[in-house]
Amino acid sequence: MPLIGKKNVLHENLTYEQKVELYNYFAEMCPENKLELFKKNIDLRTKHITVVLEDTEHPHNGGAVLRSCDCFGIQEFYAIEKNFRFQVSVGSSAGSDKWVDYRKFGKSFENPTRSCLEVLKEKGYRIVATTPHERDCMMSELDITEKTAIVFGTEGTGISDGVRDMADGFVKLPMYGFAESYNISVCAALTLYDTTERMRKNNDINWQLTDEEKIDTLLRWQRLILKRYDLLLPYALDKLGFK
Repeated sequence: MPLIGKKNVLHENLTYEQKVELYNYFAEMCPENKLELFKKNIDLRTKHITVVLEDTEHPHNGGAVLRSCDCFGIQEFYAIEKNFRFQVSVGSSAGSDKWVDYRKFGKSFENPTRSCLEVLKEKGYRIVATTPHERDCMMSELDITEKTAIVFGTEGTGISDGVRDMADGFVKLPMYGFAESYNISVCAALTLYDTTERMRKNNDINWQLTDEEKIDTLLRWQRLILKRYDLLLPYALDKLGFK
């Protein structure tokens, strides 16, 4: 199964306390302004809501959705590749793909859509597909008290029958014009604005990352900004007595 984001497998066997020590060790080498951003943003990240793109054709849309995920604090993102490889336009993502962890389910899977949604269900997510449907509800009415994975279909034809069969619910955005649908990146941005705002205002939802998830994320962010991190890591582990 593909790894999420830019995970460093050398961190996997460390305890939480050891990871904190390692982060503090490398923090001495990091720019202060970056550390301040990490400190501010880590408490605003969430995995309570996640996004799934199925067969996105245009790199511009993929990049724009990833950018929205970053802006609204979504830490995990999933891409299903059936007919099209998921690609990110550098211009539309504005570098957001570095800070959001994402997993691809492509042609190495017999059924990428089913494999992706099964993983999400195993993680406790309720699968909600964006499409006009006889059992749909308006986005503002969507119950987000449970962990929710919101699936957006391919440009033009929308979600596949595979998503439709496995979805636990369906949702739509209000429309008042002649167009039959929003652009996928606009749809994702509107959806994430509504759901994350309601999520953050609900004191009964434990939406923040766990301590373990926070330190794992911080270590990955740290790796992105430090030159020669991979060369320095074995030395750091040895110096801290973690080998």
